[in-house]
Amino acid sequence: MTHAHPLLLSLACAGLLLPALAHACWEDAATRYGVSPQLLYAVARAESDLNASAVNLTHRDRTKSYDIGLMQINSSHLPTLARFGITERDLYEPCTNIMVGAWLLAGQFSRQGVSWDSVGAYNAACTQLKGTACQRARSTYAWRVFRRLPSQAKGTHIPAAATARPRTESDTPARPAPFILNARVTP
Repeated sequence: MTHAHPLLLSLACAGLLLPALAHACWEDAATRYGVSPQLLYAVARAESDLNASAVNLTHRDRTKSYDIGLMQINSSHLPTLARFGITERDLYEPCTNIMVGAWLLAGQFSRQGVSWDSVGAYNAACTQLKGTACQRARSTYAWRVFRRLPSQAKGTHIPAAATARPRTESDTPARPAPFILNARVTP
């Protein structure tokens, strides 16, 4: 009879339980920043495949930055996050990472409007890409997120609510009325 190594068993269980344990985090972030929890979950699936310890170094030489955690928070945001007391180490904590990702996505919606282009801008800031290359990168990413929405398995629409601006700690959290995010997304 073979016995599973306790550490491997613990890691496997943690991987299976992460989405369930973080359920309250998705909902809290959605309520606080007015972004659909399903959309946040789909972004995390597209970014890290729900890996809280994921680090993406593939673009470090080109952009001088890297991505951290579930929502793959770009290291270029670390100076701003430090003003709020959030460190790089904090971004490995799933709830903190989800909150920061929701804040960043809500900020995109606030600046650019609620659209799939704004979802694409979460991943492709287009500081180096311009014109059609930027549009292509954003569209490709938005399509990747769209395919990971839980509703796509059921063939239903998903509401993607957004507030006019990111909420602050002093705001009273309130869920805005949901609406359907419609935009053309090409594969």
